[in-house]
Amino acid sequence: MTETLLQLLRCPFCGTSLQLVANSALTQERGQITSGVLGCECCAFPIVAGIPVLIADDRTRQAMHTLEAGKHDEALAMLLGLGTIKDEKSWRLLSPDTETNLREALQLLSPNAEGSYFLHRFSDPTFVPAEALLRAVLQAETTGPLLDLCGGVGHLTRVLDTARPVRPGVQSTITVDLHFWKLWIATRFTLPGCTAICCSAEDPLPFASNLFPIVTLMDAFPYIWHKRLCASEMARVVRPDGLLALPHLHNALGNNVNSGDPLSPSAYRNLFAGQEPRLFSDKCLLDEVLEHQMVDLSNIKSPDQLGSEPSLTLIGSQDPSHYRQLPIPDQLEVTGELQVNPLYKIDHRNGQSYLQLSFPSPDYEAEFGACRRYLPDTLTIDSDLRSPISPASLGTRYAELRRSRVLIDAPPRYT
Repeated sequence: MTETLLQLLRCPFCGTSLQLVANSALTQERGQITSGVLGCECCAFPIVAGIPVLIADDRTRQAMHTLEAGKHDEALAMLLGLGTIKDEKSWRLLSPDTETNLREALQLLSPNAEGSYFLHRFSDPTFVPAEALLRAVLQAETTGPLLDLCGGVGHLTRVLDTARPVRPGVQSTITVDLHFWKLWIATRFTLPGCTAICCSAEDPLPFASNLFPIVTLMDAFPYIWHKRLCASEMARVVRPDGLLALPHLHNALGNNVNSGDPLSPSAYRNLFAGQEPRLFSDKCLLDEVLEHQMVDLSNIKSPDQLGSEPSLTLIGSQDPSHYRQLPIPDQLEVTGELQVNPLYKIDHRNGQSYLQLSFPSPDYEAEFGACRRYLPDTLTIDSDLRSPISPASLGTRYAELRRSRVLIDAPPRYT
């Protein structure tokens, strides 16, 4: 983090400004604060691996004391859930010059279905319309930082950061999550160097009011217990002319896998009443993206029209100009590295690559199998995809492979 971030931050508990404490925990490298302690009028919080941890619990307090004792690697391992770092895999993961990739980091930090879900996030059928929506909205000029609330390991954060046209002086995206390990992966792999803050969406958000032009919260809202507080806080930190985007809200009237504690469409709308919310069918959004390369924000649905659809998207903004048909910019440029979608197994023979769609588990296929609408089960590509992939090497097939997400623009060291 940088000292300029302090201008935006407030204690989530007392609301006062946060200041750097000048003590032995403070380390800075090339203008970045990599570790230290933040203090306000009620609490002290650690900064570990450049991530402020604005949570008041025993583990965070212990990590702060470990930092102050000069044991920075142990404080990081503690917050990553690795305990004391004695095994070789943990040391290799934490080393700043490691060749570890995101897949290996997930296997160590989240060796379960959630880790697999994150690895395949860029092409799942809930992510595709959310990404398209935000890329379309962000073609309009915005200034100031964007906020990705409950941002996980940073996939949507990466979209927000790369989607808007580059303009000098525009601040970057801030990602927030309860789980430190997810933010560490985001800053290390998914969007290296991004601004991350560890805090709980069950508490007041640690920001000044009227700060962000866009606030997003994808997937997680049904799992938040204090929904009224979270909705109120999102409305507080977004600018008066800003936009709230909550893609993929589970519908209490529909059937979902791992649904959390969802609400009905009318209840979601009532929670965000002050932001003039509109509701959209996730099914319709995906259809529009795949069939027409656009999102239609004039196609507003009433709660009755949504009925028992499994999920919906809520957009809240007092700016009526958002509610129209928006073209999706073609994403053919490469901001990271071209990689074959990790859902494919690859067989290389005679200069050709043979791809076979392979889901990581039956549960994953049951939940995200709709990706077959754009990911073919098998295909052959006249190129050896083991070497670094360039658009030129794929000729006229490049655009097709990108649009279908057979090829993804992934961060370096993704798989």
